[in-house]
Amino acid sequence: MGDTVFERRPPATSAVERALEGSRQGVFWLDDLGVRDTHESLAGDTTTDLLIVGGGYTGLWTALRALERDPSLRVTVVEAKTIGWAASGRNGGFVEASLTHGSENGARRWPDELVELERLGVENLDGIEQTVARYALDCEFERTGYLSVAVEPHQVPWLEESDGEGGARFLGQDEMRGLVNSPTYLAGLSVPPRDSALVHPAKLAAELARVVQELGGTIHENTLVRGIEKAGGGVSVRTSGGTVTAQQVVLGTNAFPSLLARNRLMTVPVYDYVLMTEPLTAAQKADIGWEGRQGIGDLANQFHYYRQSADNRILWGGYDAVYHSGGKIRPEYERRPESFRKLASHFLTTFPQLEGIRFSHTWAGVIDTSTQFSAFFGTAFGGRVAYAAGFTGLGVGATRFAADVMLDLLSGEETERTRLEMVRKRPLPFPPEPAASIGVNATRWSLDRADHNDGRRNVLLKTLDALGLGFDS
Repeated sequence: MGDTVFERRPPATSAVERALEGSRQGVFWLDDLGVRDTHESLAGDTTTDLLIVGGGYTGLWTALRALERDPSLRVTVVEAKTIGWAASGRNGGFVEASLTHGSENGARRWPDELVELERLGVENLDGIEQTVARYALDCEFERTGYLSVAVEPHQVPWLEESDGEGGARFLGQDEMRGLVNSPTYLAGLSVPPRDSALVHPAKLAAELARVVQELGGTIHENTLVRGIEKAGGGVSVRTSGGTVTAQQVVLGTNAFPSLLARNRLMTVPVYDYVLMTEPLTAAQKADIGWEGRQGIGDLANQFHYYRQSADNRILWGGYDAVYHSGGKIRPEYERRPESFRKLASHFLTTFPQLEGIRFSHTWAGVIDTSTQFSAFFGTAFGGRVAYAAGFTGLGVGATRFAADVMLDLLSGEETERTRLEMVRKRPLPFPPEPAASIGVNATRWSLDRADHNDGRRNVLLKTLDALGLGFDS
């Protein structure tokens, strides 16, 4: 098996260490918020029409969409910590039209619905842009498009096969490097702005919270939910600040342990690691080009994703997805120097002309990974509780769609969304420990081997493919 481009052309260790020297262990997006609105903790028992558990994108979009549907509705959001502090404030800010983690995943799982799913995905992204405009959301929304890049010879045909699909255009090596100057690029695929945008993740969460309050919703931060049970004709939710009695409840808890036993094995938390550079100088920007400001990702199983910020930094993430035994979520897992060094090395391999740049921030976040690589949905408590989880890293856009799905489910009405097999059918759960750790880590090793073997998948990966477990990215 051969080395990948990042192993064939590594920068000097000293260059990597210098780039990371003085980096802050913290989330750039959250630091960049500055002074933000705060929301009082719940203090005492209360009642509401719709209680939403989770103050990330899933919960906030649900609150906003519910209030747009019925302005008289009493909507309450409870968040264990602060608005957008977890995945919603830590991600890359890629807002994708795809609801299925890419068309290939969608075609393999829901081939008969793919055209409809892609239409709904574009409509959903259009809806996000319209919401940004309607409420003047200060969240740095840019409809930029996306570039997929081949960095190994076997990846080039994959891009050629996608030429023309949905307006995507194949770019040869010279044309690709003319757009973004990296010696690692062998070819590219330009995905049009119709299908992809960028956003400041933490600002989007903060602005959604602002609008929810302006529309009449109530938000309580630092309010941990401890249990949920039936209460007469409604639902009783026990929190650290009191009990909330609600007619209906939405659960948007992402990778954190579900309040419903049936969903405890439906996702596993996978840690993703990220770097952010200091702002590029005019000369550095000229050296790399990238005038279109598109989001970029390579085609490896262990892939990198990267983009520019509004103040001309480069966010560089991905590759080292890590699952910890037992599926625990702990602050110490966010500090992984070996992952940050590896990412810095790969960054300088991709852009050697930027040697000397410093990384201002390093951080990590948890991805709620499902076996179908996209969200699953359902109801509980006789249809009074709805949930969505398992976005697997592409939730910035898909959470708005999920909000509409959950509100449809709670209404009891059949809609084009609730008729989808994607919505009606639950994916396979993960096995319990210790089988989950063994399986996830064996899969991760196999994906790495495939990247070193011209993309060829071993017996384990082929078996998972046959079972529909979706480990293809």
